[in-house]
Amino acid sequence: MNEPWFRIPLGEWVESGVTWLTTTFAWLFDFIKDVLESAYNGLAAALGGPPFLVVAGVLVLLAFLAKGWRLAVGSAVGFVVIFTLDLWPSAMDTLALVLLASAIALALGIPLGILAARNKTVSAVVRPVLDFLQTMPAFVYLIPAVTIFLTGAVPGIMATIVFAIAPGVRFTELGIRQVDREVVEAGESFGSARGRILRQIQLPLAAPTILAGINQVIMLSLSMVVIAGMVGAGGLGNDVVGALMRARIGPGFEAGLAVVILAIFLDRVSAALGDRSPVAKAQAKAAR
Repeated sequence: MNEPWFRIPLGEWVESGVTWLTTTFAWLFDFIKDVLESAYNGLAAALGGPPFLVVAGVLVLLAFLAKGWRLAVGSAVGFVVIFTLDLWPSAMDTLALVLLASAIALALGIPLGILAARNKTVSAVVRPVLDFLQTMPAFVYLIPAVTIFLTGAVPGIMATIVFAIAPGVRFTELGIRQVDREVVEAGESFGSARGRILRQIQLPLAAPTILAGINQVIMLSLSMVVIAGMVGAGGLGNDVVGALMRARIGPGFEAGLAVVILAIFLDRVSAALGDRSPVAKAQAKAAR
């Protein structure tokens, strides 16, 4: 016999816990859902409402300011491809999901990373939680999100936040811990408060590492919002899931190509912002 003599009812406990949360804090979840829906609808309208040339022009300009004319030209070609595939509205919905989920994940993750870097107890507690979040299969996050928020954009956003928050915390903590202790002690010797040392010494010196974490959060958010198309989150995820359900290779390839173009744009722009930080420039100059 390969059956255990005793089975831990872990699944039942989790289901009971989620049911209790859903019932007890229904008012809070309704409030969160309303806020996220309003934010997403507003951002999606801002990106998808204006004509293609206006939005694409702004994004190309952003690429030019971040990296230069090569990225701008490549982005322009990519956006034209998405537009001619008739996937521009879906791409803008996806971009809205990514930007909103990433902003929330970073708003939560960066302060938590700062706290973990300055408090060993917090770091010891946060680290196994982040390990758990990073090793859990992405699809699993959709189950409690759908149970609490039903279907639509909100469960996709919530699942994406949980899935993508870990790099924001880890890279922030790592960046601050890597700051030379002698530099911090020099600030302390001049009587600077801890908050001032954080703002004027630790965060500027840790900026390249923190910006690398921001890049990873954005990339993870994009991968998750595509998966969230399974729960009706909208955007290119819906196109990918629809093609999968109907076994249509052509539309699936087109939607996948649009995701790749969007991913390259977001990756290059966010990475370029990290390269443009004063510390990164100084390190690059010293390496020459």
